[in-house]
Amino acid sequence: MVGAGALAAPWLARESAGAPEAPSRGRVGIASLVAPAGDAALDPAAARRAVEAALVAATGAATGAAAAKRLFKPADTVGIKLSCIAGASLSPHVQLVDALAALVAEAGVPPARIIVFERSGRELKRAGFTIRKEGGPYLCYGIDNDYDAEPSTSGQIGSCFARLVSTTCTALVSFGVVKDHDLAGVSGGMKNWYGVIHNPNKYHDHNCDPYVADVSNHPFLRGKVRLTVLDGVIAQCHGGPGYRPDATFPLGLVAASTDPVAIDAWAWKVIDAERARRGMPTLAAANRAPHFLATAAGYGLGEADVAAIREVRA
Repeated sequence: MVGAGALAAPWLARESAGAPEAPSRGRVGIASLVAPAGDAALDPAAARRAVEAALVAATGAATGAAAAKRLFKPADTVGIKLSCIAGASLSPHVQLVDALAALVAEAGVPPARIIVFERSGRELKRAGFTIRKEGGPYLCYGIDNDYDAEPSTSGQIGSCFARLVSTTCTALVSFGVVKDHDLAGVSGGMKNWYGVIHNPNKYHDHNCDPYVADVSNHPFLRGKVRLTVLDGVIAQCHGGPGYRPDATFPLGLVAASTDPVAIDAWAWKVIDAERARRGMPTLAAANRAPHFLATAAGYGLGEADVAAIREVRA
């Protein structure tokens, strides 16, 4: 297991969650959550503590509920986009998603306006989620080809966006996993948004650069994304975005940030640290550096300079 000391690397400035509030740009909140033995599910109470702690560390708020109230308003319709392409073994844990949805509800958003979604209901079910289009603590269903009738553009992409993103939701969360991607380099929070366009297959050349940044820079996302959460209880350093068991490792962390670029840059360094521990080449040496991060920073979406990222531990 990679312990706390292994991640206290010199390439990240660290703060305590109890320190005075700092600007959110470049700030990544980190909370510990050790994977249970075997195939046991996460303890819901432990998952709740970890999500709250990560949000507190990311925002400087006094409590998880206070952090949620900063990010979401009762009039919002909040969409939480999951990354479930790898199946149950490497998707966001249900207990963590439940905890985040509960915090959004505590910010005053009605359960009927909290929507956990993925590209398809099939992917959600494979990852252990229950499809609900009404009732329950939150709704949960797939896009299932419900896209805008006409494409819209952003930079070099031209795509029909999911109506959940373009029309229904006023606030969005990317809930991904700490893992690599065989083309983009990192599949964390920003690459997750490929799941809301109808033609992601067109945008994988040049390490997905500038396309990942262009999708995130579209007004449907740029004006609505409030938070990124990464499940790092189990992470993967090679073979992504699908599940490759020999490349997974128990990172034992949950990360959160209001800066979508910084949290993916943090994930990049975590992945490279594990690759180095295994004697593997860095993502850059493997010609898979996530260049889209610098492009996104150039658009003003967040902080890509590793020296400027502040890892704030709960």
